[in-house]
Amino acid sequence: MDRRLLPATTLRLFNRRFNSTVSTATVLQTLKPEPAALTIVNLDDHRKLFASVSTSKLLRSSINLGLASNETFVDFGMWVMNSRLMETSLVRDVILKTVKHTMFEHFCAGETTEEAGECVRKIHDAGLRGMLVYAVEHTGDNTGCDRNLEGFLRCVEFSKSLPPSSVSFLIAKITAICPIGLLRRVSDLLRWQYKDPSFNLPWKLHTLPIFSTSSPLYHTLQKPPPLTPEEELDLELAHRRLQKLCQKCVQESVPLLIDAEYTSLQPAIDYFTYSSAIKHNQDGNPIVYGTVQAYLKDAKERLFMASKAAEKLGVPMGFKLVRGAYMSSETESASSLGYDSPIHNSIDETHACYNDCAGFLLERIANGNDAVVFATHNIDSGKLAACRARNLGIQKGNRRLEFAQLYGMSEALSFGLRNAGFQVSKYLPYGPVDMVMPYLLRRAEENRGLLSTSNIDRVLMWKELKRRIKSLEFGK
Repeated sequence: MDRRLLPATTLRLFNRRFNSTVSTATVLQTLKPEPAALTIVNLDDHRKLFASVSTSKLLRSSINLGLASNETFVDFGMWVMNSRLMETSLVRDVILKTVKHTMFEHFCAGETTEEAGECVRKIHDAGLRGMLVYAVEHTGDNTGCDRNLEGFLRCVEFSKSLPPSSVSFLIAKITAICPIGLLRRVSDLLRWQYKDPSFNLPWKLHTLPIFSTSSPLYHTLQKPPPLTPEEELDLELAHRRLQKLCQKCVQESVPLLIDAEYTSLQPAIDYFTYSSAIKHNQDGNPIVYGTVQAYLKDAKERLFMASKAAEKLGVPMGFKLVRGAYMSSETESASSLGYDSPIHNSIDETHACYNDCAGFLLERIANGNDAVVFATHNIDSGKLAACRARNLGIQKGNRRLEFAQLYGMSEALSFGLRNAGFQVSKYLPYGPVDMVMPYLLRRAEENRGLLSTSNIDRVLMWKELKRRIKSLEFGK
């Protein structure tokens, strides 16, 4: 469905209603939550927030968050991990063992499916749910893709052995089950077809809108050659892998959430996600969720178009709303090609875009449409979405609304939302330390600012630790 097919009045109303150029404070003022709603998420009572967390866990978390927010430590760690030191087996073993007992244990759920399951049980006892993330990505050949698919399928199967409702989602990256070079080729072809609708793609399946008029198209400046017979076969194999995974998720009633990627690859990822959603999201039950990155300038319009197109088809759609994790690389890529960054010019514009998209999706949920995972570490956005949900009459335990934070981060917000009665999940990556390393390096590089804002967690954790020391509460 093309943007040009939407009624002009509808688009004007959307653009006026969800204007992202205003600041976060203005958005908060515009939504006007009831005064009582401002206390829905309480982050002041550290005793109540961390009641389910052991003293040893609090201490380790405080230390690890302190290290992760220290830029000198992060820079040194990244230099070591990317240096030739990793080529020496003995040194590599020492480094990986150090990482395992520090950053890995803090941000990851374990090395095996069983360890991840134990982590799910622990956070479930604390009133949270787990998003299982078999942390494989960026595969270059079909053999690797087949191996990764088997890992995802085992993850879905294993989830059924865990307590009911303790697993909220299985997370997957399309880059793990489709060769990354092919994703780049498919993205180029989809972009060119958007520029030239007469450009024929014989392999293209029915999908939802992927682009808007403000979408970045500079990655494809010349007409790309069609897929070769070998590439078409590889594309069919990738589709079969995703369909097999979707069918398993349908069978076990475990929603599948597809992560986002760089804008150079995202069109193909949206194509895979939306074509699968059309096939598997039925009877009001969204099984396949896509991801919208609010730091992109075209995020709101693409979200609106996809949501409305799905509604017209009678397809229940699920979305994960994030800010985004590739700011540096996206800006550098656009600049190298002589184009403006696809990312909002300021953090306030990104916050406003996130809150606008959140407001739109909450209204959709209140009207019985769509489902959403608000993946955010921003306290203002979390509180605002919670207030808005209550004002719209979205009841506690509504299966279409979930909040989520990374494991080991924003603990106060997670527990505050939990205490307010919302469903809250933690993103739980697992796998061998060396396999999960790209994830850890990305957390360090792309989320420096995010890690530095973890100060509120550290402050509240230390307050609770001091309280327990004074009360001699060591046996928790």
